[in-house]
Amino acid sequence: MAAQPKKRFPERTSSKTSEPISNPQEQIRRRPYELYELRGRQDGHDLDDWLQSESELRLNGGTTAAA
Repeated sequence: MAAQPKKRFPERTSSKTSEPISNPQEQIRRRPYELYELRGRQDGHDLDDWLQSESELRLNGGTTAAA
């Protein structure tokens, strides 16, 4: 049996509740804003943030990083 790949990021939860976000489109939609905030709200990286969100979702099988 092959070993399961390690997740690079913890499971995301909704900012209003502690329940996991199960909708991949919702995960991709929210993650760029989290990245924007982590960067200190520096403008000009919206496309990079969106692409990183999609990449994280693919790498983690449906869960992206928590901010």
